Amino acid sequence: MSIDTGRAASFLAAHGRVLDRRRFALLTGEADPGHREAVLAAVEGYRNRDGGYGWGIEPDLRAPGSQPAGALHALEAIGDAGPGAAPATARLFDWLDAVTLPDGGLPFALPVANPVACAPFWAEADPEASSLQITAGVAAQAHRVARSDDRAREHPWLARVTRYCFDAIGAMDEAPFAYVLSFALRFLDATADTHPEARELLRDLRRYVPADGAVPVVGGAAGETLHLLDFAPEPGRPVRALVGDDAVARDLDRLEAGQQADGGWAVDFTSYSEAARLEWRGCVTVSAVATLRANGR
Repeated sequence: MSIDTGRAASFLAAHGRVLDRRRFALLTGEADPGHREAVLAAVEGYRNRDGGYGWGIEPDLRAPGSQPAGALHALEAIGDAGPGAAPATARLFDWLDAVTLPDGGLPFALPVANPVACAPFWAEADPEASSLQITAGVAAQAHRVARSDDRAREHPWLARVTRYCFDAIGAMDEAPFAYVLSFALRFLDATADTHPEARELLRDLRRYVPADGAVPVVGGAAGETLHLLDFAPEPGRPVRALVGDDAVARDLDRLEAGQQADGGWAVDFTSYSEAARLEWRGCVTVSAVATLRANGR
């Protein structure tokens, strides 16, 4: 099997956001500082004056207000841009510190002033309750960025949110929801190089990871599943120790075979607007190509 990056580029040209087209250009183009700067500039189009991110950077949360999910996507793109400090990251950490709840966790979502085309799970979230799902997702990307950004690494919010995630993951006593498990694994993998506690918790979570790494999303769309490469996309990382090499190879085959006739990859979850459906496809197309290339495909 093989993938056609030319067709993927054509799909993004036809349907992708500027952000994802810039990420793809950085991923597949020659090493050029201009590509990194372009990704960071594209992220800035979603930033608010308060330092947070909104405006549909999370495709199913289209309201302009800053949200934890917006921070997750912004940090992911900043991390994709590669090593080096991003000027807006410290302000984003300041905003995250301001909206973090007293126990150190982030709410799944803050109040949505205009819920048009927003998924109900965002619009109806309790802003006073900490969510391990969103907190671990944001913290994982924050640690990824902090590897090469001294101001991010030393920001007090990062230590605060890290402690919350370790405590909440350590308190798990039953199989968690698929997205909670996936984001918890990503967080632990992101912190494993600097926090010995993370490796211990990774071993504890092994009991919840199926042999093939596929975790059905209970209550999601028909057939919606999180796969091994969703939580363990990079070779050589500690989280890969939870799964066998054969399972990794099979999931790479699955992902490689997922390129559609139009050049993009599809999603198996519900999108809440036509714009979101295409934007999600752009997101996962970039992610699929990045993962396959990182694993030698």
